[in-house]
Amino acid sequence: MDRRVAVTGAAGGLGRAIVARLIDDGLTVAALDRDADGLAELVDLHGDAVQCHTIDLMQPTAIRETFAAIGGLDGLVNNAGTCFMSAFPDIPDQELEAQMQLNFNAAFHCCQAAVPLMAGRDGVRKIVNISSNGAYNFDVFDPPHYRASKAALDTLTKDLARRYARDRIAVNSIAPAMTETPLFNVVSAEVLAAAIAQMPHGRPMQPSEIAAWVGFLMSQAGDICSGNVIILNQGRDVR
Repeated sequence: MDRRVAVTGAAGGLGRAIVARLIDDGLTVAALDRDADGLAELVDLHGDAVQCHTIDLMQPTAIRETFAAIGGLDGLVNNAGTCFMSAFPDIPDQELEAQMQLNFNAAFHCCQAAVPLMAGRDGVRKIVNISSNGAYNFDVFDPPHYRASKAALDTLTKDLARRYARDRIAVNSIAPAMTETPLFNVVSAEVLAAAIAQMPHGRPMQPSEIAAWVGFLMSQAGDICSGNVIILNQGRDVR
């Protein structure tokens, strides 16, 4: 059976790396993003191995319709997300709502839509949620509404892992620290340099390194891993 995985935020920096890794591993990818031009570039790169869906993940109805069009699924990577940088307590109501809606609500609705599509598929089906080390390290610059959205995502991970263990659906979170993606552009050069200086290897992590962990969890080796938040930070926060 052809193995098909849906990846949200597929046209972004980390999303592109995840798509490339999964295709290299022999999977077919349903790529979801609002960036139609970026999705077209994925088709140019990967051809028929990627099936693109232009979607606004802030719209639950659009999520349900898109997943219905995708059909059977063996995996889901909830990668779409962003980080709004307003400082507490001066966070606008709309920014808080948008932060939670994209980083948590969208992933929640994607899981709702994906789980029924995994029924009857061979092997262990997989959900990988891309969280953040910022949900756990309070020494770094991440704002509180961003941290809360990612912590909520990790709670969803654990709930679904327990809920669907006997249905052979494995659910995990990957929580990276500083990774070189377009999100670097949301902070000042000074803040960014200070954050990178905290990394033990003296550099940010690369999208391909995070994508490799997604590939591992999607592989047969990841079948027995579920309910975990895998923190990737070069050992920065070991106490």
